[in-house]
Amino acid sequence: MSKLIDLLAGVVVFLAAGRSVLGKRREDPMLAVPAVPRPAGVAPSLEANAVPTWRRVADYVRTQFKHDNITTHAAAMTYYGLLSLFPALIATVSLYGLISDPAEIEQQIDMVASVLPESAADLVGEQLAEIVGGSGAGLGIGFALSILAALWTASSGVAALVKAVNRIHDATETRSFVKVRLLAMGLTVGIVLFVITAAFVITILPPLIESAGFSEGAGSAVLWLRWPGLGLAMIVGLGVLYRFAPNRTAKWRWITIGAVSATVLWLLASLGLSFYVSNFASYNETYGALGGVIVLLLWIYVSALVVLLGAEIDVGLELEASAST
Repeated sequence: MSKLIDLLAGVVVFLAAGRSVLGKRREDPMLAVPAVPRPAGVAPSLEANAVPTWRRVADYVRTQFKHDNITTHAAAMTYYGLLSLFPALIATVSLYGLISDPAEIEQQIDMVASVLPESAADLVGEQLAEIVGGSGAGLGIGFALSILAALWTASSGVAALVKAVNRIHDATETRSFVKVRLLAMGLTVGIVLFVITAAFVITILPPLIESAGFSEGAGSAVLWLRWPGLGLAMIVGLGVLYRFAPNRTAKWRWITIGAVSATVLWLLASLGLSFYVSNFASYNETYGALGGVIVLLLWIYVSALVVLLGAEIDVGLELEASAST
């Protein structure tokens, strides 16, 4: 894991090269990466280059990754995330049912879930089919109450994420329980809307483009642009999370290097995990009917690690930038 963190931090900080080395650290001296002493006769300008910026930030991220108990927070997010997953699906189906047939969202989410390992995607698909099958007459009857209940439950995973990001920023939570929960519910709504948008862009947009009479080149360009568009939407979404989750005041930025890193690494990790489970692992043989659950838990855990790693990278870069001013 430490080598992976070093590699990722090196790549992303290279994009921000030209800044001075990371000097400001957290107050605990045991956590600080020791500065390289300047030998006699060496100019200060050379001292700044003695340890590359990317290495300083990589050391910071690696140290704080352990100190902030990121793996423990990711495990908590996995637990709450699994509990939140199916209420979130209920909320998604309910919202989509206001404008279209709920059965359509089943096919669309199945396609969006294709990035998951096969057994985990099958588990989500089975639960989604049950939700859609029992939702028909219920849409519109007590909708407000049911959707609020689903969002409240689904926001538990996001609330655990808010707590973890607070830890990464060394921020003391002074907001009330209600305020934090409303924040978590708002972020959950954003996630649900992103899933619905992704489902629309992946499954409904292609036939619409075809029927609209676009030329072959224009239609292909639009269809190709949907993928970077979804990636950009995820980056912005993580930027919103990194800005509003911690209990602190920070400058608003639509795109952060940590969010870009988390998005790219999440996609690579998801595809890598899917390939590993499909070709090398034997979860179904080992765990039987629970194989899909185990794989889903593993995917949520890896996703949580990646999101928190992105937050650590942003904090490291923020400290490095403040030290240069």
